[in-house]
Amino acid sequence: MRIEIVDDGSGMDEEIVQQALDPFFTTKTVRRVGLGLPLFAEACRMSDGELRLESRPGKGTTVKAIFQHSHLDRKPLGNIGDTLMALIVGHPEVDFFYGHRRDEKFFSLDTREIKSDLEGVPLNAPPVVLALRRLIFSGLEDLEH
Repeated sequence: MRIEIVDDGSGMDEEIVQQALDPFFTTKTVRRVGLGLPLFAEACRMSDGELRLESRPGKGTTVKAIFQHSHLDRKPLGNIGDTLMALIVGHPEVDFFYGHRRDEKFFSLDTREIKSDLEGVPLNAPPVVLALRRLIFSGLEDLEH
């Protein structure tokens, strides 16, 4: 199983990339530890996988996580549909692309396309939220059948 997260943010220099998987390192000023990437990396290792972090200042960051899908210690994904909904509705200003492949089936969602079709109606408007929920959950369910 592969998970890839790509952002087009400010990126990190090589020195910060080297420290990013240390649980006691963070660039945040609010708290003194950064556990997200270290815990994600450990989950990969526990299932005979690996985590790769690539970043360039001014270009963004890519996190590639690989898990042995059938490994006994692979953590469950949880509710992907609800996670997508929380991200999209909670951050309507951010563009998200989600692609999910299972065997030969593929589901994708691109909020840039949806925003274009909505012609200015926000993604967190109640009727849009209901339509997004139906789209996401039916797309994910189709992967199972």
